Amino acid sequence: MTPETDALILGSGAAGLTAALTAAAAGLRVTVLEKTDRIGGTSAMSGAGTWIPANHHAAAAGIADSPEEALAYIRAAAPEGWAETEDALWQRLVEASPRMLRFLEENSPLRFALTPEPDPLRDLPGAKQRGRMLSPLPLSRWKAGRFAFRIRKSTIPELFTYHEAVETDLYHHPFRTAFRLWPRLLWRVLTNTRGKGTALVTGLLRGCLDAGVRVETEARAVELTRDETGAITGAIVEQRGVRHTITARRGVVIATGGFEWDRELLTQHFPGAVDYLGSPAGNTGDGHRMAEAAGAALAHMDQATLTPSVPTTLHGRLMARPVPFHTEPNAIIVNRHARRFANELRFNIGESMDERDADGNPVHLPCWVISDTRLLDRLPPARWGARADPTWLKRADTIDDLAAQTGLDATALAQTIARYNGFCAAQKDGDFGRPSAADAAASGDKRRRGGLEAIERTPFLAMPFNRSILGTKGGPRTNEHAEVLRADGSVIAGLFAAGASSANPLGTRGVGTGTTIGPYMTWGYVAGQRLSRRN
Repeated sequence: MTPETDALILGSGAAGLTAALTAAAAGLRVTVLEKTDRIGGTSAMSGAGTWIPANHHAAAAGIADSPEEALAYIRAAAPEGWAETEDALWQRLVEASPRMLRFLEENSPLRFALTPEPDPLRDLPGAKQRGRMLSPLPLSRWKAGRFAFRIRKSTIPELFTYHEAVETDLYHHPFRTAFRLWPRLLWRVLTNTRGKGTALVTGLLRGCLDAGVRVETEARAVELTRDETGAITGAIVEQRGVRHTITARRGVVIATGGFEWDRELLTQHFPGAVDYLGSPAGNTGDGHRMAEAAGAALAHMDQATLTPSVPTTLHGRLMARPVPFHTEPNAIIVNRHARRFANELRFNIGESMDERDADGNPVHLPCWVISDTRLLDRLPPARWGARADPTWLKRADTIDDLAAQTGLDATALAQTIARYNGFCAAQKDGDFGRPSAADAAASGDKRRRGGLEAIERTPFLAMPFNRSILGTKGGPRTNEHAEVLRADGSVIAGLFAAGASSANPLGTRGVGTGTTIGPYMTWGYVAGQRLSRRN
């Protein structure tokens, strides 16, 4: 391992690889360290939906957009009080995002295409009916060279693209859809081509390799090194049992992912029920601890990507497979009191489920999706989930029995189901305004059915609906240049953070399906730019 570099990037997800490519394109010597033996982090496991406002693909399609409109949308969507600390970061995000996307397409084989999805918070100022959601087109893994079979596997099928998942009825009719698409799927198998997060990481990695970036696997940074002023000068790294010190003349970027696989940190910041995790088991908060030891202020540690998921197995572990099973017409979500508490079709349903009291404790958990046997008939991934984890799905011939299995109050559960069934008969949800037809916010997305249909056919079903975490969103607080800050607001010279390793200025409340990938790459791009200008 080389003892010196200009820029040291810790982590090989979308944020880290974008930072590496940006810095290398500016002429810096760049080294990327990946803790595990697989490249891509959580990004490789994602669907690679990418939210980028005012991008050039939208402009080419005749869709008018601007950073100012996107900023208005983010400001309107943000939780109360966040603007005071996050507005400068929002401004930088909407300004840098479109430039980042164009840079990636000019410096890597990545090519993006628009999806049909609108901004989900469609009633807010600045929202767009189309144009901000994109996803990469498929790429052959052979482009990753010696890393072709080292890109991390996903819990979702990478053979399909994000566009196909959204535009076809893949979730409800996987075999019929695969048969209809078989010529292109066969070609992908023969050419080792994949979509979604695999394509994203393949393209970013190829760009990095072409730019001369050095990529090391099984290399875990354990401590940041500092000079007498407190500036970061590099890191101490363990690789295959040997310790090295790497000097980074321009700085270090922490992009090591979230902390969700660290049981102590998870329990501290997410008390209450957690169902499944959908990220690499290496996401144990290494970057958070190193940054904090260097004097960084941590923020938003109670924020995360909370995505409705069913269980699946990957590498011998039970993990989260993102599937919106809660939006079926004959499904409702109830809290620990057996009461509905939100419109099940709300885009940020994870935020509703994770509502906290003044002491930070969950208000609703544990929660359950209540349905009937037709859900399993319509949604094969739910059947597969029940096979992966036999404890996940509860079945009962009576509501009383279902209540006994879930620990819910039988009378309250029967009343809640009867009330919902009455709304179905009237085709009007009198409690939360759930639409009687597919939600307009999901227009063009066939994964989510929506509507109102009575829960009445035995066996009745209950599935836990707690936190399935695809990545935490808290970490070192940064400024608009992705520089890590101390509690007093001063900059820790030479230290940057991006992606799930930083205090996400958008938090749990997403502004689009691709709220993670798009902004994460943008902050990697911002960090790479700042590194290249640092003396």
